[in-house]
Amino acid sequence: MRFDVKALAIAAGLIWGLVLLLVGGANLVAAPYGQAFLEMAASVYPGYTAAASFGQVILGTLYGLVDGAIGGAIFAWLYNCFVKA
Repeated sequence: MRFDVKALAIAAGLIWGLVLLLVGGANLVAAPYGQAFLEMAASVYPGYTAAASFGQVILGTLYGLVDGAIGGAIFAWLYNCFVKA
């Protein structure tokens, strides 16, 4: 069985973007929630500061969408390289 690279890229991008959106949104409502996780993401994504603001939540979500899609595509491609056809 082989993975569809495009489908896995879209799915992984949506999941990772949604995770960052939900944790960032929860951090806006209850300030200490997920702060360590958001700071970890801020250490990877340039321009993202993990501050409790709507703009930073959107920026983190966009980074998550792109990063998840790239990671999903690489995973599917690599898996397909090693799986027997």
